[in-house]
Amino acid sequence: MMSQKLLNSIAFRFMQRRLKLPGQDEATERALEAKLAETIDGTEKLDAAVVLAFDAVHDEDGRMDLENTHLYVTNDYVIELAGRHPKMLFGASVHPYRKDAVAELERCAKAGAVLIKWLPLTQDFNPADSRCFPFYEALAHFKIPLLSHTGFEQSLPTIRPDVADPMLLKPAIERGVTIIAAHCGTKSAPWNEDFLPNWARLAREQEHFYGDTSALNLPTRSYAYKTVTKDALLRSKLVHGSDWPIIPVPPATSIGVREGWKLWKENNWMRRDVLIKEKLDLDDEYWQRGAKILRLPRPV
Repeated sequence: MMSQKLLNSIAFRFMQRRLKLPGQDEATERALEAKLAETIDGTEKLDAAVVLAFDAVHDEDGRMDLENTHLYVTNDYVIELAGRHPKMLFGASVHPYRKDAVAELERCAKAGAVLIKWLPLTQDFNPADSRCFPFYEALAHFKIPLLSHTGFEQSLPTIRPDVADPMLLKPAIERGVTIIAAHCGTKSAPWNEDFLPNWARLAREQEHFYGDTSALNLPTRSYAYKTVTKDALLRSKLVHGSDWPIIPVPPATSIGVREGWKLWKENNWMRRDVLIKEKLDLDDEYWQRGAKILRLPRPV
């Protein structure tokens, strides 16, 4: 489910046009599934990709709030996708204010969820709220990592602009949860506050705190490469992520204009993202780290 506001957004219309997706109905959904499968198959570097569910907004009493929900991708839908496509892994999403949050997490764990995905700014909750603590304890029990958005957001509407700081995830860390901070706390627009320093501090201090490189190949976020790739400890905390279907833009300041132009011609956006990161000399450990954190079996 997508809200009319999101369907009418420039970002969605651009993505729809570039990916050649028809309409806004079940045919679009089927076309998107086929395009995703084709994209993953065409990205030789990757053995598999985590496909993310996205839970609806829930109010402070734990009731679903569809009026303020702009994107809703159910866990059941992603379970079905993963069942149909061996290279798609189940990334679940459970709003922590749900009255059945722990029960839903347990159900997803039994269904093979490799992580839980959150975007607090859009899903309208504070990760430091005590209502999240039982969920953190359950995550630690099931040994399921938490992939939580950090920094600001432009692709989806923001409801809670006050929850962008990765420091709000400290209660999860304290309860034994492995954290992957999406985007490493980077800015999504020049006027945003930069939480990259806070991400770097937590990455240095906390053994099981990581950051993914999804969306770092956007002009507003690529400044982070100077920090995260030059420091050996921070490099050791990077996890690969593509942020597909967001378009990756080759960062000329890091790889040069000529190489950037060559990569711009790659029409598979997931593969383009991989090729850019290979140009940045990210080592084998970087490419394998995600599988280790998610406790995936080694490919045969």
